[in-house]
Amino acid sequence: MEGRYRETVSARRVTVVTGPRQSGKTTLVVSQLGAGTLRNLDDQAVLEAARADPAGFVDLGARPVVIDEVQRGGEVLVRAIKAVVDRDPRPGQFVLTGSSNFLTVPTISESLAGRAGFVEVWPFTQGELAGRPDGFIDAAMSGPLALAHYRPGGLGRRELYERLCTGGYPEVAQLTARRRQAWFRDYVRTVIERDVVEMSGIRKVTEMGQLLRLLAARTACELVMQSVIDDAPLERQAVYDHRAWLETVHLVTTLPAWSRNLTRRVKRHPKAYVTDPGLAAWLLGKTPAALEGPTDPATGQLVETFVFTELRRQLTWASNDATLYHWRDRAGAEVDLVVESSDGRVLGIEVKAGQTPGRDWFRWLSTMRDMLGARFVAGLVLYTGTEVLPFGDRLLAVPISALWEV
Repeated sequence: MEGRYRETVSARRVTVVTGPRQSGKTTLVVSQLGAGTLRNLDDQAVLEAARADPAGFVDLGARPVVIDEVQRGGEVLVRAIKAVVDRDPRPGQFVLTGSSNFLTVPTISESLAGRAGFVEVWPFTQGELAGRPDGFIDAAMSGPLALAHYRPGGLGRRELYERLCTGGYPEVAQLTARRRQAWFRDYVRTVIERDVVEMSGIRKVTEMGQLLRLLAARTACELVMQSVIDDAPLERQAVYDHRAWLETVHLVTTLPAWSRNLTRRVKRHPKAYVTDPGLAAWLLGKTPAALEGPTDPATGQLVETFVFTELRRQLTWASNDATLYHWRDRAGAEVDLVVESSDGRVLGIEVKAGQTPGRDWFRWLSTMRDMLGARFVAGLVLYTGTEVLPFGDRLLAVPISALWEV
């Protein structure tokens, strides 16, 4: 991640570091600051100065000027930054961090178009928590042989569920299970009651929390908004508006559908995910012991959410330029996760909470392989067992622990 950050700062006039609160954005930026200037808009005096004289605020200070929680300064501050970098096009002038997608609002993103590079910082992967790099995506995209030689560490299901329920926020990893629950509760309250209210003016935060739980119940599922509207304590338009804000503050995210026909991708339902598996488990009231139950319907959804978040985070530094999708066609074929590289190579991934793989797990991966031919790199079933097992041409069952052990 540090390499991607330094590369962006050295090449772009403005670097935007975005991601959820408590994901490590400020820690990353401060560790690379050097002789630059750090200004945090969570400090009321600093915020007042930015609002009173935005032009003077951005002119002053050694470069790069890092503005933390920039969304609090509003559009006028971003326009002042645009004016500075239009006069002086040198790279490395500003680093803007924010715990919302404030800078993707059309009127604001247009101000920075061509001037800014973006770096996503998400809660830690399992490899980052252990202090070692994750190379799963690059290994898997090189072909099935890279994973066929992988020797699993023998991770048990209970330990997997412990990791899932902890999630990736750096601070949570150090907490007991009881304190972890309190942390998630306070985190959601802070993000909704502070960030959403401040940016949107919405005051019905209780209803937004209820909507978040409805979306958590659908994590790793196709997002059919009519179903959400039917269950939500809100009017139809309010459901759409509140969902947009939950995405803006990185509590939920969506995964687009994949198709061989690029023009058809946006016509399918996206999948919805809570952006951290520990947060998702807390919202659903699930513990590691509960997930071990053979009939708990949330187990499969949460295991897929865990895998999705690991892959999404790894994509931010993988050497392969790739995008993540899901696939479902009208005939009923579906693959949980699809990684497509910029040169058209495709990796299909199914996620299973079971321990005993069978040929039926590979049904739709085989369909995708036959459809794509040479473009199909591999079809993987990531499961809760402990062995790497072959199931045909370019098809492997691989333990979920490969995500951070490879």
